Amino acid sequence: MTGKLYVVGFGPGSREDMTLRAVDAIEGADLVIGYTAYIDLLKEYFPEKKYKATGMMKEVERCRVAIEEAEKGKIVAMVSSGDSGIYGMAGIIYQLADEMDADIEIETVPGVTAASSAASILGAPLMHDLAVISLSDLMTPIDLIMKRIDRAADGDMIIALYNPKSKKRTDHLRKAAEIISRYRSPATPVGIVRNAGRKDESKTVTDLGNIDYDAVDMFCILVVGNSQTYVSNGRMITPRGYSI
Repeated sequence: MTGKLYVVGFGPGSREDMTLRAVDAIEGADLVIGYTAYIDLLKEYFPEKKYKATGMMKEVERCRVAIEEAEKGKIVAMVSSGDSGIYGMAGIIYQLADEMDADIEIETVPGVTAASSAASILGAPLMHDLAVISLSDLMTPIDLIMKRIDRAADGDMIIALYNPKSKKRTDHLRKAAEIISRYRSPATPVGIVRNAGRKDESKTVTDLGNIDYDAVDMFCILVVGNSQTYVSNGRMITPRGYSI
């Protein structure tokens, strides 16, 4: 007997930012599996559900469990914040399902990713071509990350930076800003959003030459504008190119 596995991106965290598909998948699941912090968020909105949580660095383990539970005939929701296909669990679920030769149905449920959520708080900074780059070097060599930063900056792309800083990674953001500064003015607008879509959400609009690195942590996302981005009434705006 085979079940179904939903790989659900539930957005930044609030119920209002969850898609109807995400809510339906979670409500219809026999078991909801995810990282402990994500499960704690969902328990407020879906207290009646049965949950299984695992800690940081247990991604492969919990994905394997999700597949095994679905193989038993259960409807399972593997959840993560943001979008399930952008730094989420969709990729590893499909990889493991192939490796395990799992006879289950898998459905990817998209969600509001951090870049989109932060952009809505900042104004309209993502209106043109952009790059989304994580500064976490747990699975990507730092030299490759910085190479991608360089290419995106050289191409005048808006850059959304995920995972900008942690207790161990204190200098990656500064190095990234130095690379971007080779191609952009120090006056280039930069938006910093902390806990986007959550109860203690905050934002700062500054510029490339005045980033407060001490105020940035892993709960932040940064949006670096392109050469056309400007600030009006505290909002970042990147023109799309319309004649107005």
